[in-house]
Amino acid sequence: MVTYNPKDWWKLIFAFHKSDTFRQLLPGILGVAAFTAMIAFLENDYFHATFKNTTVIHSLVGFVLSMLLVFRTNSAYDRWWEGRKLWGAMVNNSRSLMMKINTFDGESLIKEQIKLLMIDFVWATKEHLRHGVKMMDLSDVTRNELKDNPDNVPLAIMNLVYTKTSQLLQNHSDKSTKMLYLNEDLKSFMDILGGCERIKKTPIPFSYSLFLKKVIFLYIFTMPIGFVREFGYWASPIVALIFYVFAGIELLAEEIEDPFGTDANDLPTDNIFKTIKQNLSQIF
Repeated sequence: MVTYNPKDWWKLIFAFHKSDTFRQLLPGILGVAAFTAMIAFLENDYFHATFKNTTVIHSLVGFVLSMLLVFRTNSAYDRWWEGRKLWGAMVNNSRSLMMKINTFDGESLIKEQIKLLMIDFVWATKEHLRHGVKMMDLSDVTRNELKDNPDNVPLAIMNLVYTKTSQLLQNHSDKSTKMLYLNEDLKSFMDILGGCERIKKTPIPFSYSLFLKKVIFLYIFTMPIGFVREFGYWASPIVALIFYVFAGIELLAEEIEDPFGTDANDLPTDNIFKTIKQNLSQIF
């Protein structure tokens, strides 16, 4: 995720980060401008077309398209923000769980193992939502306990956390009460994992995304037919600008609808993991 100062207008206006939509769409913008210039030459200089311009039709369709793009970006941002809330809960609940465990009597070795398992759970969740978990990146404690390579590594690690917590409390006369005391925190991590998997595995419906892209394509590539009658060769930069606006909005929505990757606008899960690791080490 890119860290920036939202109040620094001039720097942001003239910034061209690799994730900037203008930089990504530049080949398409130039192509649309060239296509419009070619249409302007054919209509005005070659065929000398005299039909009535169709800018009114594009104005009406443009309003409908704008409403579709608003819904698209709102839906994508809702997914991004829900993911951020889930990872915020990951920070708070991991602190809460480890502070409670730290107050219990029991072997310090088991407590240390639970801490390492929780750190590995956060790491595995982060990688599980990307390209899969590499066992070599986990601690020795986790690798030794996980005899095979499970399909869902975070789930397997949380199962070990439950087991180790039960071992820690096995000599406590009020074990059931304390497990009930910890159950809400332990369960929350399964809710967080399930929520993230739901966002990851449920993209925007294919038909909606396909329809929107087709409408943008038809809207932009039919626009020069009427606009060159009104604006001549000036239609070339005008149509290119409109293409940049509409396609840029769709591009942004595509990027933030899956917020767990490594793109510039994705959630800072690497930094959140470092925060959790530092917090748990500090508690112990």
